[in-house]
Amino acid sequence: MEAFSHNKKQTLFVVLLIATLITLAVGQGTRLGFYRTSCPRVEFIVLSVVQSAIRSNPTMAPGLLRMFFHDCFVNGCDASILIDGSSSEKTALPNSFFRGFEVIDAAKTQLETQCPGVVSCADILALAARDSVVETGGTGWLVPLGRRDGLVSRAADAANLPSFNDPVNIQIMKFTDKGLNTQDLVALSGKLIKHRE
Repeated sequence: MEAFSHNKKQTLFVVLLIATLITLAVGQGTRLGFYRTSCPRVEFIVLSVVQSAIRSNPTMAPGLLRMFFHDCFVNGCDASILIDGSSSEKTALPNSFFRGFEVIDAAKTQLETQCPGVVSCADILALAARDSVVETGGTGWLVPLGRRDGLVSRAADAANLPSFNDPVNIQIMKFTDKGLNTQDLVALSGKLIKHRE
């Protein structure tokens, strides 16, 4: 029973963190129903691709969620992590072992067939992150859409990503700089932080 309660709390933290990250994109004019007329099946198509990928490889789910976090943490939720190039974010050390790029590519290919030039990769990544959480038993949330894809991706920009070997005070500072708190840090990195009374 205690493990169930811990998992439920951890899921709640992840959902709250993702909701925080999604609000970072609100400045881009995101809203619910953004593709209602231009690509009404967008969420179904992304969900289908994510479900298929997770059935084939269950370890794909945490990779998609972490990819979304890394994308949002660097320059906002703009899919700049997906841009190829010899010194792009994709090649930065914290991102070099990600799985899931092919899932976003597969969803984009299907969406280009249905709605050419309409759905951004940034929105696909946001939906895929949510769907990966739901497919592994987590709680879902509404995803406002309408993000624009970034055009710039530099590995150097990923240098400020939290690292597992950063001291806790450095990780706290990195999260605080993004408007996140220690609960967000614990939910994403699993660090146990002793609060001073």
